[in-house]
Order: sequence, then C-alpha cells, then structure tokens
Amino acid sequence: MTSFKETININMSSEDSNRFALLSLTSLFFMWGFITCLNDILIPHLKAIFELSYTQAMMVQFCFFGAYFLVSIPASLLIKRVGYQQGIVVGLLIAATGCVMFFPAAALHNYSVFLLALFILASGITVLQVSANPYVSILGKAETAPSRLTMTQGFNALGTTIAPFFGALLILDHAAKNINVNEQAEAVQIPYLLIAGMLFSLAALFAFIKLPRISESDNDDSHSTNENSAGHAWQFRQLRLGVIGIFFYVGAEVSIGSFLVSFLAEPSIAGLVESQAAHYIAYYWGGAMIGRFVGAAIMQKVKGGDALAFNASAAIALLLVAIFSDGMIAMWAILLVGLCNSIMFPTIFSLAVTGLGKYTSQGSGLLCLAIVGGAVLPLLQGILADSFSLQSSFILPALCLGYIVFYGLSGCKVNNEVTFHKVTIGADDE
Repeated sequence: MTSFKETININMSSEDSNRFALLSLTSLFFMWGFITCLNDILIPHLKAIFELSYTQAMMVQFCFFGAYFLVSIPASLLIKRVGYQQGIVVGLLIAATGCVMFFPAAALHNYSVFLLALFILASGITVLQVSANPYVSILGKAETAPSRLTMTQGFNALGTTIAPFFGALLILDHAAKNINVNEQAEAVQIPYLLIAGMLFSLAALFAFIKLPRISESDNDDSHSTNENSAGHAWQFRQLRLGVIGIFFYVGAEVSIGSFLVSFLAEPSIAGLVESQAAHYIAYYWGGAMIGRFVGAAIMQKVKGGDALAFNASAAIALLLVAIFSDGMIAMWAILLVGLCNSIMFPTIFSLAVTGLGKYTSQGSGLLCLAIVGGAVLPLLQGILADSFSLQSSFILPALCLGYIVFYGLSGCKVNNEVTFHKVTIGADDE
C-alpha cells in the first residue's frame, strides 16, 4: 500500500515541490527571527537584574552571534555530509536544547549560564541559517534569487515584529510586577520553554516531510577553468566581499536593535519605560517586514545591487538624523532604519552565492561565519556608549553601512572568468 508520504512525492510536480519547500522553510525564517529579536528584550532585562554596564550587557549578543563564528564551518561540513533537510532537523533540536537551558539559568540566577544557553540556542540557529539560506537561493532561477530570499526573509521580519510584544508581555511586564530579583530572572522560563516546544515540533515535522534534494555539479561551460573547477569558494570575488558585507551589515543591524530600548528610554529622546519602549521595537522590525515583502516584488525588476546601495544610503542618512537631533525626530529616524535595512541581508547573501555551484554550501558557511559581526560590533558600540554617550555611539553602525553602499554598487559584481554551475533538483531520498 502506498504511504501518504509516497503519495505526496508521486503527485507533486517539480514546481509544486519547490513551492511546498519554500512554504515549509518560511516557518524556520519566522522562528529564528522571533528568537533573535528576543535578545533586544533580554538585554535591558538582564542589564537591570545583574546591574550590568552597556559593555557587559552586550555579552548577550557577543555569545549569541559568536556562535556563528564557531559553528558555521562545522555546520557547512555537516550539511555537506547529511544534506540540507537533515541539517535543518539537527539545527532545530540544538536550538530547542538552548531554550530549555534558560530554565536552570533563571533558577540559578547566574548570568554565565544565561550566556551559555544563548550560545547553544544560537548554535542551532546557525545550522538552520547555513541550511536554509542557500536552499532558498537555489530553489528557482538564479536571477530571481535575491527576490526569493527577500520574500522568505519577510517572514523572518514578521517574527521580529511579533517578538517585542511577546517579550514585553511575558518578560518585562512580568518582571516589573516582582520586587524580588530572583523572581524577575525567572520571568524568562515560561517564554523560552514555549519556544522550545515549538522548535521540537518543527524538528518532528521536518524529519517527516519530503523536500526536494539539491545536488550541485559543474556545468560543462566553455568558459570554465581548471582553477575554478578544483578550487575553493573563496576564489569568488563576490563571495569574499560579501562576507565582509554580512559582517558589517549584521553588526550594524544588531547594534541598532540592541540599544533601541535604552535609546528610547533616554530623557532627551522619548523618556519611555522599558516595557513601553519594547513595543516601539515592533515599528523598527515591522518596517523591515514591510520592506522585505515590497522589496521582493520590486527586485523582480530592479537589480539587487542597486536596491542595496539605495537602501544603505537612506539608512545612513536616518542614523545621522538620530545622532544629531532629539525628541520625536530622533526616535522616528532610528525606527525608520528598519525599513531601509529590510532587503540588505537576503540581498547580500544571494548576490554573494551567485554562481558558486558546488561551492554553495561552503560559501554559505563562510557567509554565516561573518554573522559574528553581530557579536563584535555591538560590543564596540557598548564601549563607545560607556565612554561617550549612547546617542553618539550610533556613528558606528552608520560607518558599517557605508561599506554596504560600496558592495551594492561594485563589490557584488561577478567577474567574467567565474564559472557558473548548474543545480539539479529532485526528490530527496535521504
């Protein structure tokens, strides 16, 4: 008797299979966006509980995004061995384990255990990133890869838009009702156990469903060279410069998000209490969500590099307004940066892996390794905030985005001698 799974495989065309795969993958983008944005709520929460400086509080992002640096290359090797789908299952299980770790961290009231839990959680998300991003890029025509990845990243931004309300309600509001410091720390237990349950459920789902199998082979193109056919992903200029672009972009984005609650709480800006400021983060990430869905449609017609340079320039202008003004003008300027940031990560990523062929998973690992910018640059901005002022420290992400303008205008261009590879998609029997 034919099983339900086999019936799906028999009746589903290649195009339908790709569409089903993209639909399934959007759930992953939503979840890791949701989880990553919760760090913006955790930072002021843990800063208050443990009486941390800005620099010490940024250890949350340092440990979280530091995992990308340590785990990305092993993750790409794992995926090369077990395939994209099994890599997704492994990533979900690791991330769920990290969420469960929040329970003993809160019970012990130990900042170091919180950081360890965040590292484990981020390690799982790293495996998901290395699996899902190139998978989405490859599931369709190469010229529409930026649009396709931007669309799925829109659901990532949907997660980041919802997360601040979730965090404000279940973490900050709950903590504010308790005078006891230990009870304030325990406010994170239930939320992260709920997330762990969702991640375990997704792992079971992805272990069962059948996604298209992706295999990469060299194209027998007359322009191919021995160097390119037996080389390394690092030989591709667009990838090398894209790695730097991901480092600076993620660093800038995470720095801005990490300090948003504290920035909006400044008396010269909005003077909001933390639980109120957390709700305004939704405007920042909501702008990113809208921008990604709109950008996915626009980039069907506009080159990804051009859109990238334009958005980065607009973000720099808004950051300068936020630095040199105050009140509502500064507040809305910093929140509108989210709209400009919207297309940057998926566009940089897809442009960087264009034409990598059999080196795609390797290139994806290098790009995800560069997400360590989210660990390094917030820490540097924390030092600037402690040394000078929080408002002036936003000059750092503005400088980082200057590089993104360059990458969009010039750095993403593929050299003529680069070999393009064909990608075949079929049923995954693994």
